[in-house]
Amino acid sequence: MCVTQGASAAPGALAGLPPGAPRDITPDVPSSSTEPKFAVPKPGSEASPRERLAALCDGFARLAPDVAHAELKRAAVAIALVGDPRQPGELALLLTRRAKTLRSHGGQWALPGGRCDPGETAIETALRELHEELGLELASDAVLGQLDDYPTRSGYVMSPVVVWGGASPALAPNPLEVASVHYIPLAHIAIEDAVTFVTIPESPRPVVRFHLNGSHLHAPTAAVIYQFRELLAGRTTRVAELEQPVFAWR
Repeated sequence: MCVTQGASAAPGALAGLPPGAPRDITPDVPSSSTEPKFAVPKPGSEASPRERLAALCDGFARLAPDVAHAELKRAAVAIALVGDPRQPGELALLLTRRAKTLRSHGGQWALPGGRCDPGETAIETALRELHEELGLELASDAVLGQLDDYPTRSGYVMSPVVVWGGASPALAPNPLEVASVHYIPLAHIAIEDAVTFVTIPESPRPVVRFHLNGSHLHAPTAAVIYQFRELLAGRTTRVAELEQPVFAWR
């Protein structure tokens, strides 16, 4: 199920990557391949969308885990990047609406993810949750990188894991956990006012909001999407100090 129409990429922007990302390459979609490729204007050089995203993740200097968060419960989410079925050659991330029957955060927007099992790494958790929630089974070589940890008001420290889900993966959402799955174009998250900040009297920290079809998502999901947007634009922006709304402080 799709929830939003992506904005058209600005002239010169990468197909599948938003305006503001490095623009040293131009779109080239070979008819013989289901995965779009981009021709780099350097002799003998070529980069696929996956390679380009991997390079951006490799260049991200992730903060070391904060010792102050050692006592928090650990969780991980997946920023799963796939081909947008509505717009050939464009990329999207997978966002879910949680089943209303879930005891925790039922009916809310979320990236695929959950609590880490004992002995599990963040990467292992993100891959396991992708499989359990969406039926998308990926190997460890699908991982492109990790973003900064985000400590939540509810006592978790959440680790975002960026993964390549493929050009057109077959999804099988688990109805016990997922009410619907949505493709959010990377071009949409790049729109300037897709992310905004507001103040609240209860905290000196700004509350981050991600706007989507007339509604908005809050941190931690909004904070993760915001940091990923900044990464795509070639910027390193920290988000741990971005606030959640008061209703999430439990």
